Amino acid sequence: MAEFPEGAPCWVDAMFTDVEGAKEFYADVLGWTFGEASSEYGNYTQAYSDGKAVAAVVPPMPGGDAPSQWCLYFASDDAAATAEKIKAAGGTLMMEPMQVGTFGTMAIAKEPSGAVFGVWQPGEHKGFEKLGEAGSYAWAEVYTREPEKADPFLERVFGYTSQRMDAGAADCEDPGAAGMDFKIFNVAGAERSVLGRMRMGEEFPPEVPSYVQVYFGVPNCDLAVEKTKAHGGQLYFGPMDSPFGRFAALGDPQGAVFAVIDMDTRVGEMPKFE
Repeated sequence: MAEFPEGAPCWVDAMFTDVEGAKEFYADVLGWTFGEASSEYGNYTQAYSDGKAVAAVVPPMPGGDAPSQWCLYFASDDAAATAEKIKAAGGTLMMEPMQVGTFGTMAIAKEPSGAVFGVWQPGEHKGFEKLGEAGSYAWAEVYTREPEKADPFLERVFGYTSQRMDAGAADCEDPGAAGMDFKIFNVAGAERSVLGRMRMGEEFPPEVPSYVQVYFGVPNCDLAVEKTKAHGGQLYFGPMDSPFGRFAALGDPQGAVFAVIDMDTRVGEMPKFE
């Protein structure tokens, strides 16, 4: 099982009012299978791809009415210390560090521009057992209208270094690439960049808050889109070719937004980062 350096994405989960419906949807679209619900931990149910843990679904806590959404967790050697860094950097703790049995310690936070994320200090549960392949977590990007708030926060809390994409680069992850503001973050110990950040433009309705877009790998982007629509889900963007893969932004039938990407279908030259 992989060990994740501080600040690297290490896990994703989502709350669903209809957990069985979510399991049926993601089983078809992403090919997941599911383990037994852990009643001791709020019926937390892990998802598997090729028998390896890749995500989890869980019903809302009693009295909870939060919308369904995917939450990306970043690895931490000390969740309490990371929580203090979050507060010192202008973030908000939505859930203080909480030990989850012998599995690890979690916290939920919001960065200053409003995107929600999690922190995970591993115990027995280390995180993704598979990633960067079809059926598993592939990538994530923070979408924000205020990168001047989000960028320094992420760098201060997780020790990231960053590179900005050449604004004149073609064939990027957006049809308006010529003027896009896109940055990638790197962390010591990771084999590749760990996170992207995209400035939200006028194409986003004003009521859409900052958020973290989680990408899952699929063998065929267009098929995943068709399956999503067949289940009553939404297509928000794409499918579109890029040097990183063919991708699309989707919403499941319960409103949780995510993206799929076929990393084997790449078109165009990689953009330059500086």
